[in-house]
Amino acid sequence: MKLVPGQTIAVVGLSAKPDRPSFDVARVMQGAGFRVIPVNPSYAGQTILGERCIASLAEIDTAVDIVDCFRKSEDMLKVALEVVAMKARPAVLWMQMGIRSTEARNVAAAVGIEVIEDQCIKVTYFNQH
Repeated sequence: MKLVPGQTIAVVGLSAKPDRPSFDVARVMQGAGFRVIPVNPSYAGQTILGERCIASLAEIDTAVDIVDCFRKSEDMLKVALEVVAMKARPAVLWMQMGIRSTEARNVAAAVGIEVIEDQCIKVTYFNQH
């Protein structure tokens, strides 16, 4: 997966707390030129990094290139099912460091979505550039 500024990343589990890894990763990716869509029901309707946070992937009304997940491995099957149900499916389901799910991978891959597990999108981006 080639990460290119201008791509849109929906960040599932994005926290509004600046000391959280999800916030740092999203902030850095946004600063590198990616559009970030915060997805977290705990912050729905609030603004995180200048973007309105939504409760679920089903609320996204624009094309998304990557769904980047900061959720527990055991929650990933549910997220993968939401990704597959999106109106405009993303090209990639990305699971951050420490997150792996065979079930989620199988569900997403079955419809042609690339799956990346146990990798930090920020680290991958900077290793590519």
